[in-house]
Amino acid sequence: MTDSEKRPAAPAGGAAAGHPERTVGRAAGRADAGTATRGDGSAESPALHTPGPLTVTDVTVRFAGLTALDSVSFTVEPGSVHAVIGPNGAGKSTCFNVLSGVYRATSGSVRLGATELTGLAPHRIAGLGVARTFQNLALPPHATVATSMLLGRHRLTRAGFLATGLRLPSAGREAREHRARVDEIAEFVGLADDLDRPAGALPYGKQKLVELGRALCMEPTVLLLDEPVAGMTADERRRTAAVVAGVRDSLGISIVLVEHDMGVVMRLADAVTVLDFGRRIAGGTPAQVQNDPAVVRAYLGESAGNTGNTGSAGNSHANEEATP
Repeated sequence: MTDSEKRPAAPAGGAAAGHPERTVGRAAGRADAGTATRGDGSAESPALHTPGPLTVTDVTVRFAGLTALDSVSFTVEPGSVHAVIGPNGAGKSTCFNVLSGVYRATSGSVRLGATELTGLAPHRIAGLGVARTFQNLALPPHATVATSMLLGRHRLTRAGFLATGLRLPSAGREAREHRARVDEIAEFVGLADDLDRPAGALPYGKQKLVELGRALCMEPTVLLLDEPVAGMTADERRRTAAVVAGVRDSLGISIVLVEHDMGVVMRLADAVTVLDFGRRIAGGTPAQVQNDPAVVRAYLGESAGNTGNTGSAGNSHANEEATP
């Protein structure tokens, strides 16, 4: 299977539909990406640059004597999709919580380029360009899609409370710029027709896209996706996988993906790290880890290692959960 056959089609709308003038995000190189205004009305734009790889080095996390992660290391190359997979209880959620600052590592290091993230609070990590979605939906049920996505622009807002309350021209100009970016990102992820609808009234699959859009509104350089297609129908999985592929291919954003659907992982990931009982047991390309005996044993049990056909066993597991 060729690389073009393996990857989902790009989503409709925006850069992924072949409109480079409608790109979204910091990595696309727009001069106005993430542009905000200070209270005095002067423009302020975050530097448009690639910060370098996300490097996890010997990260260990212990809770009252329980080791949730044990010297885990991997590197997420810029502009790639790096999947972190493993059976239930392998340490995937703990790993994500360390990357986003929710948990503090007992030892080890997490760096984004030359910047040390270890020990920083979640809001400071977010301010450095690391955005995250969650497995469980966390949307204001009565807020519109546009309002929900505007929450992602908070870190880029420069107008102060006084300027906003007095409706100064600078605050109004900034609000219009943020709304324009929300409209653009909504088009990219396929929510342009839903902006004025309550987010809680949308189908589950679209609600997950609202969370993804809100994360993209932060103009991230690294996007942490926690089971983005969990609980979706086959059609919703295909559409969401296409959007994620567009984020990587059109925007150049680095993506760390935790996902149980092996079909989606095999289609999207450039590299895979496999965890089991808090340890890294394998890493490499999707094809390499799919045929790794240690991975097959972790997913299918010790007896799988005695079948003499680990490759087919790994393929069987992937095909069982593959997106149709």
